[in-house]
Amino acid sequence: MFLQTDDQTIEDLRLFAKKEQKGIYDIYNNAATRGGELLLEKMFRNPLSDLEAITERSGIIGSFAKMRTIFPFQPAILDSVEKYLSQDQEQRDGQKSTLGEREMANGIAAIIELLHALHSFLEKGDITKVSGLKRESIAMINLLNDPGLEPAFKEKPGSKLSYAAITAFDILFRVKERTRITTALNFIYQLDVYIAVGAVANKRDFTFPLARPKGSNLLKIEGVYHPELNSPVPNSLHMHAGKSVVFLTGANMAGKSTFLRSYSTAVYIAHMGFPVAAASVEFSVMDGIYTTINLPDNLGIGASHFYAEVLRVKKVATELGAGKSLFILFDELFRGTNVKDAHEGTVAITHAFAGKGTSMFIISSHIVEAGDELKQKRNIAFHYLPTRMKGTVPEYTYTLEEGITDDRHGMIIIRNEGILETLKNGKKN
Repeated sequence: MFLQTDDQTIEDLRLFAKKEQKGIYDIYNNAATRGGELLLEKMFRNPLSDLEAITERSGIIGSFAKMRTIFPFQPAILDSVEKYLSQDQEQRDGQKSTLGEREMANGIAAIIELLHALHSFLEKGDITKVSGLKRESIAMINLLNDPGLEPAFKEKPGSKLSYAAITAFDILFRVKERTRITTALNFIYQLDVYIAVGAVANKRDFTFPLARPKGSNLLKIEGVYHPELNSPVPNSLHMHAGKSVVFLTGANMAGKSTFLRSYSTAVYIAHMGFPVAAASVEFSVMDGIYTTINLPDNLGIGASHFYAEVLRVKKVATELGAGKSLFILFDELFRGTNVKDAHEGTVAITHAFAGKGTSMFIISSHIVEAGDELKQKRNIAFHYLPTRMKGTVPEYTYTLEEGITDDRHGMIIIRNEGILETLKNGKKN
């Protein structure tokens, strides 16, 4: 079972690189193989929504991290295997194979060496201490012990093969036993991801999340920070059934969007069973996660920013109406309309969200006046990111506090930048 999400959320969380900016995927991508990189991307696009699957994957990665396992296969060998096997696909697609006799010999030698290395790792490597891979390990040993692959294990890795042997192995590997070879290769890619992510956890001191059953209404994240920041300020937020909605306020530049990305990224990554940039994470497994941080206008259908927001809320409402348990985040709800409508809409929608007790919501807003009406609901909590004034210069702690702020420093910043003076007197050299 996979966690429901969408392209908007993936874009909001900056999971993948865009233009010159790297993504969260790049932080975790320590894979040694191209196949491992592709599998990691697939995992990023398909987080899990099953307690057992999340716990199992987290346990496997954690085991390799604890042992500080090194990827036991040479990437160059895997490159040769991939290049060799790809020729069969080219031929099936009607293209002429470009594989020469030497490349064929290298590919066959690489498969023989790889099969021996995999067999050795399964019998004597760190994988023998990983309980979460016991079933897959047994299946893989049985695959390698199949009589069809026996000729490969009769050969010593690195030994020179005759032309007749190369021809025979070519038919064996690329035709008769191709499925088994591909299965073994995919298992190695899986190991690549597990070992690589475990190494990232050690290097960055990420924590492994603790998943709880669906419906337990818990989202407790301590010391969360954004993994792309060089000097992040960690924050903690504990959500539960009695505090299922958080109304977040704070002046511009106080760090709201960064906190929202940090927290929602942690929720997303935790559902992948991956280690998270936080001190600790304990969460109820959910059905889906939807964020709205940078919602673009939909010019293709002539939709304004406000209408795009309305459609986004409608989509979320439809998913909630189906009885799903969701994590929902809106950064500055209804920013695309006038203050009066935004006020009324924010209060109405947040009140409605508060009635969905099996889901979790974070709503940020500049409309601090809405807080007075929202206090009627006992499960709505209020947090803010403060601004401290040092004379006429605002300073930001980036540390979450309880309550509602009325910090308004927009005009101070405008004056500090000398904009009004420039407009009045012109630019001075």
